[in-house]
Amino acid sequence: MNALSVGSRSRVAGVVAASVRMIRCESPSTDLAAVARSADCVARVGEEILGRPAEPIVTAGRTHLRWRWGKEPPRVLVLGHHDTVWPLGTIDTIPCTAGDRIRGPGCLDMKVGLALAFHAIAALDDPFGVTLLVTGDEELGSPTSRELIEDEARGCAAALVLEAGDDSGALKTERKGRAHYELTFAGRAAHAGLEPHLGANALITLGAAVGVVAALADDAAGTSVTPTMASAGTAVNTVPDRATLTIDVRARTTEELRRVDAAIRGLAPANGDVTVEMEGGIDRPPLDATMTAGLFERARAVADRLGIGPLAGVAVGGGSDGNLTAAAGVPTLDGLGAVGGGAHARHEWVDVARLGDRLALLTGLLADLLGEARR
Repeated sequence: MNALSVGSRSRVAGVVAASVRMIRCESPSTDLAAVARSADCVARVGEEILGRPAEPIVTAGRTHLRWRWGKEPPRVLVLGHHDTVWPLGTIDTIPCTAGDRIRGPGCLDMKVGLALAFHAIAALDDPFGVTLLVTGDEELGSPTSRELIEDEARGCAAALVLEAGDDSGALKTERKGRAHYELTFAGRAAHAGLEPHLGANALITLGAAVGVVAALADDAAGTSVTPTMASAGTAVNTVPDRATLTIDVRARTTEELRRVDAAIRGLAPANGDVTVEMEGGIDRPPLDATMTAGLFERARAVADRLGIGPLAGVAVGGGSDGNLTAAAGVPTLDGLGAVGGGAHARHEWVDVARLGDRLALLTGLLADLLGEARR
């Protein structure tokens, strides 16, 4: 395999064509039927490129896909997802187009990354030792695929994650850990005009809790604690007896995640007549630089050999399934997917001019890792 040939115009055209097909098959994470249709589409595209069918894995009604080369424990896990944050019908208002840029819901995050994975593996002389796993619930925090990811990663020498690189093309060598919470405040309803004093206002109690929760952030430590959604009430003239608050937490260290977790779990409502119940917790540990350093240096050497360096690394706040593989003790490198901008935004886009280099880098890194195993 000549890695430089991997980035040829014909192969880039193949990546674009495969991407467009998958983008046009919408896959909102919350719609199981849509995720199943998307899995069928991704499986067809993958089979055409890879020359072998996917193994569907359905967990709690949600469809994931797996391709394996070889019966022995895999050497390299290539990891991606086909679900997106966009509701059905978005493709009608943000149509998929492909010119100098690929546009469309989920193009950057991460249908183009899947197309890169297919074509990179197909370009290998012998992909024996590779497992490609494409999950269907990453945007929800991987509730049904977490165990599958950890099982597939176990015993691997490397996990390569096809999330997008940053806007400059840098690979993601650190990611913050993440926690999510939903607090439900239960009070007592009453007529807001006749006898408001008989009520226990869940909304006022929620409001007091927002300040307490937000104060848990620590900018110096890189810890953010963000109230993200709130709802309350049943009628304009009724003291609300129920209110909900969701909270997003990001931190560089497990210790910080645990500190915030303990504080949220110990939250006492300001009004003793209102109770609070909590759902959620820590769902992704941090991706630490110690788990990416070796692979990043290897990728940088590959990029230099191919003449597509220098390669940079960056620390980011968002989490991915790479957090899970790293926590399982597997060296992990993230951000190997497409380069563009606007992930989760209506202007989401992918730079087609960068696809050749990304394809060559991924293929070269895979070949390097598999070659070491055979030696």
